[in-house]
Amino acid sequence: MKIKKILTLTVLISLLSVGFTFENCYAAKSNKQITREETVCNYVNVDWWKNFGDEFLTDYILRALNNNQDLKIAKLKVEETVETKNITRAKEMPSISAGAFPALYKLPGLTNTDGLISLPLIANYEIDIFGKNRDKTKSQDKLVEISKENERSAYISIISSVGSVYYNIVKLDKLIEIQEKIINDRKQIYDLMQLSNNEGITSTADTVSAYKAYVKSNSDMIELKKTRERMLNMLAVLVGESPENAIDYKRIAYDDLIIKKEIPEYIETNVIEARPDYVASEKMIEKAGLDVRAAKKEFLPTFNILGLLSFNSTEFFRKMNWTNSVALTGVNAMLPLFTGGAKIANFKLNKNKYLQAVENYQKTNLQAIQEVNNALCDLKLDNEKYLKTLENFNAEKKEFFYTDLKYKEGIISNLDLLQKKESLLVTEKLVASDKIELFVNQIGLYKATAGNLN
Repeated sequence: MKIKKILTLTVLISLLSVGFTFENCYAAKSNKQITREETVCNYVNVDWWKNFGDEFLTDYILRALNNNQDLKIAKLKVEETVETKNITRAKEMPSISAGAFPALYKLPGLTNTDGLISLPLIANYEIDIFGKNRDKTKSQDKLVEISKENERSAYISIISSVGSVYYNIVKLDKLIEIQEKIINDRKQIYDLMQLSNNEGITSTADTVSAYKAYVKSNSDMIELKKTRERMLNMLAVLVGESPENAIDYKRIAYDDLIIKKEIPEYIETNVIEARPDYVASEKMIEKAGLDVRAAKKEFLPTFNILGLLSFNSTEFFRKMNWTNSVALTGVNAMLPLFTGGAKIANFKLNKNKYLQAVENYQKTNLQAIQEVNNALCDLKLDNEKYLKTLENFNAEKKEFFYTDLKYKEGIISNLDLLQKKESLLVTEKLVASDKIELFVNQIGLYKATAGNLN
């Protein structure tokens, strides 16, 4: 019970802190500075989602943008890489340290000891003549850019999942609605078969088959409801909320769905090149190249400017003046002659990583083309399939209309009419599944193109 209260409190706090809306995107576009809202809007292409005209879907997307934990983690990882870069960049700056050094000392020929207090101030700066430290900082800059692309990928993936899960829930609503009609239909068929069996018109085997069909329809209903509940729980987690109240999540009615989006004939190459994984793989090659260059420069000598200023006195805070001070400044040059093969191994390691980055770039390029082509192919062919299924359903409706006329004229029995009605309902389920598949495929193409769709 305590866990439920904690989860509920967490959700309430997160909802109170929500500040991102789609309207913020358009306000952000008027600003010269790129705001966080504008960055997120560019990530997810809000205009594309608004074309669905579904206020419930829009609401779930907004809740995911504000509350999803994976998106928050992705943002924190960007901040982590920025701080890592700052640590690396600090090595390009001089370092200054100060301290206190109280000590006891004994001089040769004396038996007594005396005290000494020294306050040293030390400054050290590595002169980056060959640009080694600069290359290391540039390498970290690439990591920041890569983490931003990974963040963009996370946004596209999460929002795509929200849309796909949402429309699958809408599909299950419709399938459950149709399944209830099928259960009612099979119950009537079983009752009629039982009456016919009692009068000796139909066999017991046919009656048992009718009963089995009725039981199976109930079993199918349970499976549909279970799947819907699991989908609702998944949607709750995607929007960063507790699944406890997921059963009350609102959604559009299936019958109100309208397929508005046109299917593109082809996808431009520049769309593929704008995918976050593609861009990240390019940045990784650039980073690996900088690491190789920095590893080469490790073989070169290093030059350091060293400065020391120390105030010394045998009395605490007395005679701390320039007369009792020690000052030193100079430049040293160091060339490592033997490091046990560490520098050679480091160079080979970074060269190996560079070659891996090149191969990963080629692989990412091929996978990107594959995913876009598959998504476009699925959308086109599933659209053809939906139209054929819809055509078949319309034919079934026409056939059922004439069957109903025959029943009203007394030509066929009620049992024949019910069996024909069941066939119509089964076809209607196929239409519902194929129609929702088009919405899911559109989202799949959106994901494959990283949201670069109109």
